[in-house]
Amino acid sequence: MSNQNLDHPPIESPRTLEARAQRNPIKRVFKILGPGLVTGASDDDPSGIATYSTVGAGYGYSCLWMALFTFPLMLSVQYICSKVGLVTGRGLAGVLRRHYHPGILWTSVVLLTVANVINAGTDIAAMAAGVNLIFPAVSPKVALFPISLALLISLMFFSYKHLAGVFKWLTLSLFAYVVTAFICRIDAATVLKDTLIPNISWQPGYVAALVAILGTTISPYLFFWQANSEVDEQKDAGMRRVKDRKGASEADLKYAIADIAVGMFFSNLVMYFIIMTTAATLFKNGQFHVDSAAQAAKALEPLLGSFAKYLFAAGFIGTGFLAVPVLTGSAAYAIAESLDWPCGFSEKCVDAKGYYWLIGVSILAAAGLSLINVNAMQALYWTAILNGILAPPLLLLLMLVSNNEVIMGRRTNSTLVNAGGWSAFVIMTVAAGLFFWSSLAK
Repeated sequence: MSNQNLDHPPIESPRTLEARAQRNPIKRVFKILGPGLVTGASDDDPSGIATYSTVGAGYGYSCLWMALFTFPLMLSVQYICSKVGLVTGRGLAGVLRRHYHPGILWTSVVLLTVANVINAGTDIAAMAAGVNLIFPAVSPKVALFPISLALLISLMFFSYKHLAGVFKWLTLSLFAYVVTAFICRIDAATVLKDTLIPNISWQPGYVAALVAILGTTISPYLFFWQANSEVDEQKDAGMRRVKDRKGASEADLKYAIADIAVGMFFSNLVMYFIIMTTAATLFKNGQFHVDSAAQAAKALEPLLGSFAKYLFAAGFIGTGFLAVPVLTGSAAYAIAESLDWPCGFSEKCVDAKGYYWLIGVSILAAAGLSLINVNAMQALYWTAILNGILAPPLLLLLMLVSNNEVIMGRRTNSTLVNAGGWSAFVIMTVAAGLFFWSSLAK
């Protein structure tokens, strides 16, 4: 394939055209926001909430610097994923299928699917724990069935876009951590120091905490989801053929990075304040371990008192309904695209039966994993660590794809974007190596 095929003047994406046509600057901003904002919202899933709560309770303010540190890494990685989808008109698995050995394709798909099903299972368990907080008479295991059924029915019969439009409002409950942080007695000098100056310990528990934060913020499923959702958005607008979607204008890329920057900013803002609030409440009061949703909810009691558990539960349930479809959908998309099946939430159920069957099987498998008798909060934390370990090989593939001129034409990565992407790969590889080394050295 010659580079010229990718370098013809591209047809601008529908989102870009709508944004250009909007004269009201505020409305234009809302037109620009799309897949990147949804990615940022789904990044603060139950696994993220549990991880940040566990880290804040266990290590106080000492991990606050990670919120600033990970932001440029997340921005670079998600922008690269978005660019791959916009330039090629395909999802990441479709690009791998077309340009790389089947062994590379299926290894990446298997890694993604394993990580996603486990992550979805722990998220569903967390949603069940949230239901149990609101209705103590309903045990988490009993709640698993109606939650899984609700997920299946909603994805089969309703558009994910509309589903996300409903449940994104429940994620606003996470901003209670921001408010709570300002009414707690916080050591401002320590907060500022630990935000700006890394306070690193080489103890195994602290290293595991860093891997967990990296794994839940720069997760493998987000790589595939970002590229897939860019393609899905164009399909939704009627650009059904790959040749109609292929190519990205300067405006497409400019709006994409703005969209992703907003999504990643709010994702990291929530991370920062969950760590800060749990440090100021749980850690300060000597509760260094978070073993249940009820214990994690205590971080919000300075603001909400006895109502804290209800808002915490709303956050678990709302982010779960956003994240589980992303997790199962991105795995199903990767498998279906690898088999050249119709795929994506832009497709109707009757037109992409294989894709929706894969989602259904993934949700059922995830729900089955939820039945295993393990502590939900600990499972969420260890899922974040697993993501941190599995991310580096997929990041390496992403960087190779995005710098391949045959695939990307003149839209290969700039020096600045490469710096962010390769830094993410190196840092996550070293962190995973340190985790194994410190675990074996114990």
